[in-house]
Order: sequence, then C-alpha cells, then structure tokens
Amino acid sequence: MTNLVEYQRAAPDPLLSDFIKCYWSVHNPDEQEKIFSILPDGYFDLLFRAIKGESVRLSLSGLWNRETESVVPGNSIVFGISFKLPASEYVLKESIAELVNTEVDLPADFWGLTISDLTNFDDLTNILEEKIRQRLCKNTDNRKLHLFATLYATNGSITAEEVSNTILWSNRQISQYFKDQFGISLKSYCTILRYRASFDHLSEKERYPQQNYSDQAHFIREVRKYSGVTPSVLAENENNRFIQLSTLKKK
Repeated sequence: MTNLVEYQRAAPDPLLSDFIKCYWSVHNPDEQEKIFSILPDGYFDLLFRAIKGESVRLSLSGLWNRETESVVPGNSIVFGISFKLPASEYVLKESIAELVNTEVDLPADFWGLTISDLTNFDDLTNILEEKIRQRLCKNTDNRKLHLFATLYATNGSITAEEVSNTILWSNRQISQYFKDQFGISLKSYCTILRYRASFDHLSEKERYPQQNYSDQAHFIREVRKYSGVTPSVLAENENNRFIQLSTLKKK
C-alpha cells in the first residue's frame, strides 16, 4: 500500500529566514496509521499534533543524527516549524543540547498559545510567525549568524579551520558553543548538512554523490550512517518510506 499523506509547506517571512527553515504540515485523513522514516536534516522542530476529537499536543525535538521511525495516527494532523540552529538561542532562548535524538512534551500554554485547531494551515502559520517575531531577541551576535549563514550556504562542505578563518572565531570557542548549545560537534553537524544536501539528487534517482565526498564509498558510508540503508534504497524510496524525499517536489 502506498504510504501517502497530505503535505503542505510554507517559507517564513524573509526577516525570519535566519531562524526558520519552513513551516509544514502532514495530514493523514485515513483511518489507518502511516509509518515513515525521519532522516537527520540539520534542523530542530516545534511540533503540534492533533488526532480527530482530541486536544492538541505540543512537543520540541532536538537535532537527530540517526534515522528514526515516525507514526502518523489515522485522522490526525501534525504541524511543525523547522528551525535553523540560531533559533535555539534567539527564539527559544535555551539550549537544545539535551534533546539530541529525542523530543519532549511541552505545556499546553507554551508561549501563551491557545491553539485548538490545526486545520487552517495559513492561519496557524500567521499566528506562530507573529509569536516568533515577538519573542525574537533584538540583540544577536553577528559572528553566530555569519557562522550559520556560511554553513548553510556551503551545505556543510567546509572545514572547521575555514569556518574559523571566515568568521574570526576560534575553533575552540566554536566547538564549545556547539557542544553546549546543540549537543553535537561542528564536524558532525557539517556531515549532516552535507548528507541532507544529497536528498535533492537522491529524490531524482541520482545515486552518485554531488557533494564534497572523497569517493562513492565515502558517500555510501555516510548515507548508511544517517539512513541505515544504501543510497540505492534511499533513492527508490519504496512506499514513500522516507517522507522528506517524498515531499521535496512540493516545496
């Protein structure tokens, strides 16, 4: 059986693009649950889940460095905000280091929200975007914003030394910042970004690396590390198992 759901995605206001990758929702209108594999992509998410007739559940995920299973129950909607890493400090205003490969439930009144309906994607996006604007720190460290702009622009294909020289911030300071704020090393994060950049090619059935991998064997090892499968299996995406690849064309 084809593992299909209704998917929506929206880009943030350009003024928030340093902090938000996108808003998205997954709706399973069927009675039967759908099971997907979620792959590391270098972002963390604020999640809102609702099953028909039940109250909305809020949760926060950290970064993932391995494939994990996600179950979308029947007659349910999941709405999410995929945050770029600077949002942990300047929107959430807390470290997500303890949330690597996990998520935690949040109180129903998180951020003073009173969300009871996830069905209107545009309205919910507008509500949350306004809340984020209100919470966004006015004073930001330009070195950190430059750091992440560099990482995202290069898809992680940059060495720690090159990063340090580009933003004039020592390797030791950057390493400590990543450990304290996100729970993983800069090197690990760069490999995740580089791996994530291969999704676009794999979704087009291109099984050979387009990123800065030393050779095909290196690419296969990285894909296995973060997906648990070979590039060929990932590219085939049987039954839409890997939802991030299935939805790439729906941006």
